[in-house]
Amino acid sequence: MVARTYLDWNASAPLRVEAHAALSAALALTGNPSSVHHEGRAARQIVEDARGAVAALVGADARNVIFTAGGTEANALALTPRLDAGRRQPFDRLLVSAIEHPSVLAGGRFAPTAVENIPVDANGMVDLGALQRRLEALGDQRALVSLMAANNETGVIQPVAEAAGIVHRHGGLVHVDAVQAAGRIALDIAALGADLLTLSAHKIGGTQGAGALVKRDESLQIDPLIRGGGQERGSRAGTENVAAIAAFGAAAAAVKTNLAAESAHMVELRDRLEAGLRAGGAVIFGAAAARLPNTTLAAMPGARAETLVIAFDLDGVAISSGSACSSGKVAPSHVLAAMGVAAELARGAVRVSIGAATTEAEIDRLLKVWQTLAKSLSSGMKQGLAA
Repeated sequence: MVARTYLDWNASAPLRVEAHAALSAALALTGNPSSVHHEGRAARQIVEDARGAVAALVGADARNVIFTAGGTEANALALTPRLDAGRRQPFDRLLVSAIEHPSVLAGGRFAPTAVENIPVDANGMVDLGALQRRLEALGDQRALVSLMAANNETGVIQPVAEAAGIVHRHGGLVHVDAVQAAGRIALDIAALGADLLTLSAHKIGGTQGAGALVKRDESLQIDPLIRGGGQERGSRAGTENVAAIAAFGAAAAAVKTNLAAESAHMVELRDRLEAGLRAGGAVIFGAAAARLPNTTLAAMPGARAETLVIAFDLDGVAISSGSACSSGKVAPSHVLAAMGVAAELARGAVRVSIGAATTEAEIDRLLKVWQTLAKSLSSGMKQGLAA
């Protein structure tokens, strides 16, 4: 059987060796991290060591890391009108960019009528002018703004620090969904100006089922989404998923150590990929903007994304038609729609996302399949015209 080529790292990255070892070691232990006996203290130590590693990945204090069951839960935890309400009045509005992940577009615990989208330009960059104008129009109303560090479909890196400066001048707070940026570019919560930042373990080589909401300031109060016991310093009730958290911490430590080398490797492969795709007639979205080193969103004019994904899969290559959370939809990507891409072209968009373990041979294998499909499509169109 021919080995498969996995090029859908943005959906879920393969488990890192370090994470697998940490996971196995944690599974071999018994103990609730809230218990005071030896077994409980051992479990607690695993959780706290991981908390430190996750904090270090984004330049935060370990005390400000709240573990969750994933990025979606972390986003929902952050997006609440009662964020920091113990010190100030609740937020009146939630402003999100039009290209956010569905878990942010859903608005968390804000009423649907209190959620507004901020437009992006043709490159998929948030319109800072539009953000400033909307904040000015709100007057005395408080706004929480959620802006992803980098888009999960196009890989376009957002001007988070500039946006945060605008938001803070208007008395608001900033939440950053950094799920796709972590492990691909350097992140520092203070440099970004983020008040809250979301991470997900399985995007960086940890296991599914673990994520984190990171606070910039220890005094920032979080309104719990899950209430019960006093776990996670009262911010998230429920016994911690010790094994998944252990793997998360190990993956975070490995990412931080190897980031520069892995990023350079991914840039080389992405450039090789995109040169080949363009030679095969592809349109690459967001190419004029700064992007993650591992993400390419491209379309084959005249093709349908679902057809391409199936064809690649049959040839042993795993890619996606966009966000894994929206992969069952037939409608064009909301990201491309926000960028003003014509619906007909957007319907043919597929995402290729690579990682540290991706090889040149795997890129070349994808390009060979792409060229075959492109030739087949072109031949079919010519036959149709001749008929």
